[in-house]
Amino acid sequence: MSSLIDSVNPWLVAIGLNTILLGLAWIAPKKLLTPAGLFHAWFLAILIWVTLGWQGYAVVMFYFLVGSGVTRIGMAQKEAEGIAEKRSGARGPENVWGSALTGALCALGVGIINSGFIVPSSPLVPNPQSLLLLAYVASFSTKLADTTASEVGKAYGKSTFLITTLQPVPRGTEGAVSLEGTLAGIVASVAIAFVGWGVGLIDLFGVAWCVLAAFIATNLESVIGATLQSKYTWLTNEVVNIFNTLIGAIAAVILAWIWISIIK
Repeated sequence: MSSLIDSVNPWLVAIGLNTILLGLAWIAPKKLLTPAGLFHAWFLAILIWVTLGWQGYAVVMFYFLVGSGVTRIGMAQKEAEGIAEKRSGARGPENVWGSALTGALCALGVGIINSGFIVPSSPLVPNPQSLLLLAYVASFSTKLADTTASEVGKAYGKSTFLITTLQPVPRGTEGAVSLEGTLAGIVASVAIAFVGWGVGLIDLFGVAWCVLAAFIATNLESVIGATLQSKYTWLTNEVVNIFNTLIGAIAAVILAWIWISIIK
């Protein structure tokens, strides 16, 4: 089945498949994306399919579906407490790119290299495609861990603490962490990393690097939320998400690079 898909022009498959999905999402009674968010997600999905094929597409779709699902956990309670995501969790363009800009750039990098437009050669980076693929999976592993930790923590966190002081704070406070949310975030990062491994984008070591990187980046994101976000108006949740996924991608690459250096 995959060989048949790969033999067809990827642009035709990407545009056709995602146009159908856009139409279904448009008429669906429960909206996961705003109208503008739908078109931005359509463009993103086409980019991912053309550059990384169905394998990269599987990872981003897993993130979107699971991330949308966990956002709706305990929605009525979170809305009553004023800590729910706006628009009942429906994603707009800012959410799409806040979550996926890092991954999209990694995918674009792989696409450019595979096209032969750029032929990188460096003894320090013998296989840049594999590192970009690792960074791609790690970015979504990080974002899903962050989304899951936040939403589960807001719904089920019995005790929430500010990460910088460990002082108790109300659920939904920027920079707050909980045991329930943290554990749920780790499970989510493991799940999507295994999706990346299952479709052949990363190896089992890559799964470990993605999970570790997601844990590091998610906690650093909480530190940013607790210390900087309230001080700068430009540091919105979406901008913080970009930093979060970028940190996760870079951390995974550094971990892999260190490991490769050790075993050589």
